[in-house]
Amino acid sequence: MRPVAIALLAPFALLAALTLLPARLAAGDDKKPAPKSLEGLWSGTLKTGLVDLRLVVRITTKDGAYAGTMDSVDQGVKAIPIESIELKDETVTLQLKTLAAVFEGKLKEDASEMAGRWKQAGGNLALTFKRTDKAPELVRPQLPKKPYPYAEHAVTYENKKAGIKLAGTLTAPRGDGPFPAAIMLTGSGPQDRDETIFGHKPFLVIADHLTRRGVAVLRVDDRGIGGSTGNVMNATVDDNVQDVLAGLAFLKGRPDINQAKMGLIGHSEGGLLAPLVATRSKDVAFLVLLAGTALPGEEILYLQGQAIVKSMGLKGDALKRQRAIQELFFTAIKQEPDNDKAIKLIKERLEELKKTLSPLELLQFAVQQKALDAQLKTITTPWFRSFLSYDPRTALREVEVPVLALFGEKDVQVPPKENLEAMAKALAEGGHKDHTLKELPGLNHLFQSAKTGAISEYVQIEETFAPAALTIISEWILKRTK
Repeated sequence: MRPVAIALLAPFALLAALTLLPARLAAGDDKKPAPKSLEGLWSGTLKTGLVDLRLVVRITTKDGAYAGTMDSVDQGVKAIPIESIELKDETVTLQLKTLAAVFEGKLKEDASEMAGRWKQAGGNLALTFKRTDKAPELVRPQLPKKPYPYAEHAVTYENKKAGIKLAGTLTAPRGDGPFPAAIMLTGSGPQDRDETIFGHKPFLVIADHLTRRGVAVLRVDDRGIGGSTGNVMNATVDDNVQDVLAGLAFLKGRPDINQAKMGLIGHSEGGLLAPLVATRSKDVAFLVLLAGTALPGEEILYLQGQAIVKSMGLKGDALKRQRAIQELFFTAIKQEPDNDKAIKLIKERLEELKKTLSPLELLQFAVQQKALDAQLKTITTPWFRSFLSYDPRTALREVEVPVLALFGEKDVQVPPKENLEAMAKALAEGGHKDHTLKELPGLNHLFQSAKTGAISEYVQIEETFAPAALTIISEWILKRTK
């Protein structure tokens, strides 16, 4: 689930992966050439409030003009094109038009650093780039390395009802099948088949672990991501269920898959979808829910918002303001089905809210308002509207197959106490017999070993997925499929 400005569910991504498109801009006119050169390697850290992102800028000259690219190291994104680079009167301007972002700063006299501001999506953050000889690198020791001791297949199949093509990777043990299998369901927001976030690829790590132990795993790009078509933000809860059903039908058509032993592994919102799929298909033999939600979307968002604000060290009025803004947004969305009218209503109510703020709070709010405005497109999507009102407890009461549900004790995105209790109660009300619910100490929303669970730690932690959690998952699945 990705936290955004008003703590909505959906991995945090300030920058997007883009194709390298070298750009040029004259470094100065003939009469006033640039007094210093920007050529070289520069590094800086962008402190977003939620996470710190290390950025690396590479600048060269070609045909008398500057050209360059930028890497977002902690997001694993490389060669983002810088379409315009200018140095004029000690002022450096870098324009990344495809990201709608601009850096503007002052070049130090010895040309060793450029200090200024990063402007993007309504944000305006301090950023200093310094010359460096070597770019920092991500350390992700759990990422499996080829060659793998199992088969890996690039696959595509259709959700014919929606006219959507879904692309993914199927890993299967070598040798005689058929093998038990699992489909992995991503969290909210645009996600690739590996659920990549800050250079971590948790779904790849889980799939590798399970396949080495005899379980085939299908992981799939969300709609509109990678090789899949469609638009994930326009997909409702029911649309996503249909995509999973298409995946089950695909696996049923393969001779190397045991049709009686196919299950679902859902993370975050994927853990919300999995029980619903199980109530609509007899082909689901087991469920593994990782930080799966068990409360209505609106309740989850309120809990998440408070937990995230607390993890940032804020309290008191900040908590109250967070809740008030969320209530304002969500109430308008529920009241007004027309998006334009809903946005107008939200803006009117924000103006009323501002009248209750102190001068200091108004200054703080002014910094946040552009970011809040940028979220209006998200909360008026079909996906968000359906998530806000969906109550997963109804499906949990109807589930009949074995369930393993794991929660991280330090999870601030799906707070464990409330969701574990709600899930246990719903399963009990449905008379469910075979379920294992565990809160794992010291783990965050991504199931990393964490100190606080704060989102800012995700990128700093080298571990992608706690080995102990991997063992629990594989042993539980093998026990029920062999």
